[in-house]
Amino acid sequence: MSFQVADRVVLVTGANRGIGKSIVETFLAHGAKKVYAGVRELSKAKELVELGHGKVVPIVIDLADRTTIDQAAAEAQDVELVVNNAGIARTTSIFSEQVYESLDEELKVNLYGVIAMARAFAPVLKANGGGAFVQLNSVVSIKSFGDFATYSASKAAAYSVTQAIRDGLSAQGTFVVSVHPGPIATDMAAAVGLLEIADPPAVVSEGIVEALSQGQFHVFPDKMAKQFWGVYENYARNIVEGTGTGE
Repeated sequence: MSFQVADRVVLVTGANRGIGKSIVETFLAHGAKKVYAGVRELSKAKELVELGHGKVVPIVIDLADRTTIDQAAAEAQDVELVVNNAGIARTTSIFSEQVYESLDEELKVNLYGVIAMARAFAPVLKANGGGAFVQLNSVVSIKSFGDFATYSASKAAAYSVTQAIRDGLSAQGTFVVSVHPGPIATDMAAAVGLLEIADPPAVVSEGIVEALSQGQFHVFPDKMAKQFWGVYENYARNIVEGTGTGE
């Protein structure tokens, strides 16, 4: 399945900074007709609105608050492409005193938020011809790192759910993409000390456009992610995707 961004109505969560902002900018550059910029506070979308020259519409979405997700879906009835980018990360090991609090917080956003987005927007995408649903997962979805144990767990669960979303929405013609970046130069990377090895956000946003156009379920866009993909691809193609095209 091929999906072109040009002339499409798009919604992006976590749109005001980092990868989300880059996705908005890239989609506009590729000819998106309208971009709903999902933010927790409308005031944070001012720069995006100015950037969009009338094509960017701010909309309140807080993945920790299902009410905002349902309200956004009711408002954005013309959406053809959903990119669920928003997420949170905590530096927490299994043996940290904050392990349960961190995991609860990350699951609420990184897992339950994905489920809520898919459930709310599936009928909208169906009504608009099927469309596409893109989920920002991570390399930690397939490999846990000790200092990011709870984040890794939440993203592994989100990846599993993304596969279920793909299966569940295939009958209505919705194309699903799972994106797995490594360290990307964002505020989140800076907060956990990964900027020195991080790639720019544009590698992710351009990778999404390419994956949509080429009908790819998995996207491992940056340098570190591509190293993961080199080892993981055979399993992903044959088991996860079930295409049997791995080598």
